[in-house]
Amino acid sequence: MESEIVKVQDKHFKPFISEVEIQQQVSRIAREMNHDLAHRDPIFLGILNGAFMFAGDLYKQLTFPCQITFLKLASYSGTRTTGSVKQLIGINRDLKNRVVVVLEDIVDTGVTLETIIRQLSGYQPEEIRVATFLHKPEATVKEVQLDYVGMEIPNNFILGYGLDYDGYGRNYREIYQLVDS
Repeated sequence: MESEIVKVQDKHFKPFISEVEIQQQVSRIAREMNHDLAHRDPIFLGILNGAFMFAGDLYKQLTFPCQITFLKLASYSGTRTTGSVKQLIGINRDLKNRVVVVLEDIVDTGVTLETIIRQLSGYQPEEIRVATFLHKPEATVKEVQLDYVGMEIPNNFILGYGLDYDGYGRNYREIYQLVDS
């Protein structure tokens, strides 16, 4: 992992989670899913834009027949959540009687995820599971069931590995933490 501070837009970020640690956690989640979901014919629903790296890395390690699609939502502006969720791209698969696994990059307040689960329930899936790479328990205001969690982290602003600051920084292989506000 880079040992240096990176500048993204007007903010500085320091190394927080290495690429090696990220891949170890993704592999652990994949092993759990390979055990739990092997004969369930699940459909994975990656939440864009942030979860694209996690979804891609995870999906390559799944060893059973499954499908993947993506849903795009927006709830952030800069470094703060807006508190509202806007659906930008809808669901394009039949989810009725399917096991749906939502793939999130991060769950902090739980507001976005609660909205996603409520909307998905209207499609009559057999079951909805949630996999998130990162979870910020200190930031939680809406309790949601998390079935697979890569890592729990403090309530600090981060970027990299799909996470962004105003659209920048998603391309880093590591995760960085804000050092100034």
